[in-house]
Amino acid sequence: MITGNESPNSFSLKARLKSFRYAFEGLTGFFAAEHNAIIHLCITIFAFIAAAFFGVSKGEWIAIILATGFVWVTELFNTAIERLSDIVSKDFHPGIKFTKDVSAAAVLVAAATAFLTGAIIFLPKILR
Repeated sequence: MITGNESPNSFSLKARLKSFRYAFEGLTGFFAAEHNAIIHLCITIFAFIAAAFFGVSKGEWIAIILATGFVWVTELFNTAIERLSDIVSKDFHPGIKFTKDVSAAAVLVAAATAFLTGAIIFLPKILR
């Protein structure tokens, strides 16, 4: 955000800190408004606890972190797209339906990717 004397290219610590504040406000709003966020949080915590319990390798930790992060990012974007679509039109519109459906499909693909990643990492450890 540019104020008074700043040029678009000048660095402002105050502006950087505000951007973090806005991001945390977004996360807070996301958790307050989206019931799926709590489900994702529980599954993420469970996956991290399981990883610690089974003593996964550094590479497996990286895969788990990336897979869960992928789900979080797609869910956040899905929520933003759904909210923006609702602002654009509350009435049914085939284009908005398609946009929302594709956005939800992105979350489904991310969740399936995370599930498969977890299965590849944890199933051999569980079956031992």
